[in-house]
Amino acid sequence: MTAPGPPGERRLYRICDAMHLLSMSRSVIYEQIRAGRLRSVTQGRTRLIPASAISDYIALLEQETRAS
Repeated sequence: MTAPGPPGERRLYRICDAMHLLSMSRSVIYEQIRAGRLRSVTQGRTRLIPASAISDYIALLEQETRAS
């Protein structure tokens, strides 16, 4: 279990926020979630993307770029 970040640091992002952070469309975000490349959690009816999942996804993209 990871320790909480500093006060005011966001740990969960709504899909629309992840869209802006990753410069991707809503459909691509959901496509990546379905493919298992971008982790998400649900709280009630809201799907949220953990900040760590965004970092992991960016690292995955960088790794794929280096491999090609």
